[in-house]
Amino acid sequence: MAYDLTLSGADLTASRLASTPGARKVPSPRLTQFLIPAFLSGEECAGLIERIDLAVRPSTITDFNGDEAFRTSWTGDLDYADPFVQAIDAKLCALVGIDHRFGEPLQGQRYDVGQEFKGHTDYFEPTGVDYEEHTWRSGQRTWTVMAYLNKVDAGGGTRFFGPDKIVQPEPGKIVAWNSLRPDGTVNPDTLHHAMKVRKGRKYVITKWFREREWPWG
Repeated sequence: MAYDLTLSGADLTASRLASTPGARKVPSPRLTQFLIPAFLSGEECAGLIERIDLAVRPSTITDFNGDEAFRTSWTGDLDYADPFVQAIDAKLCALVGIDHRFGEPLQGQRYDVGQEFKGHTDYFEPTGVDYEEHTWRSGQRTWTVMAYLNKVDAGGGTRFFGPDKIVQPEPGKIVAWNSLRPDGTVNPDTLHHAMKVRKGRKYVITKWFREREWPWG
């Protein structure tokens, strides 16, 4: 099944990121991925960490696979009515050139010592039992933009299996990737693992974009 990136303009995101100052394209034929250091300021990271801590709940997964320890992190849903959150959201949308209407609400994650999110992809598996529930209105996920908010004392890297690369947390660093192949089908080579934190704590925010508009209230 192929998905349409032209509705949101996500088909132009790679070229936009390639021309972004400081951005580096990961040299892999298996996925389209970019790294941007220090995209968020120290003040922005601190403000996001504060808001995540106030909103944390146990993280969940779609299509439960029977492994209770598959995702053990905390999730904090960030309130778009908060002007600070709105400003961060707008900054990420401008970065990838996709209108806010095509993005999910901004979400934060916190990983304490020993917590992880085992190998997974961000797209909704077309054969999954919850596929229709998650895609009937806004369609498939296209681009993911994730930002690390702090330096982790030990562990906490993100391993991407396709390019066989571990991205280490650095405050404000962006990792952005397309969950789809150039032909519009889902890309299993975007499989990634949020590795266990061995010392300290890790904070990230994630912005997922969709094929069609999100039902903003």
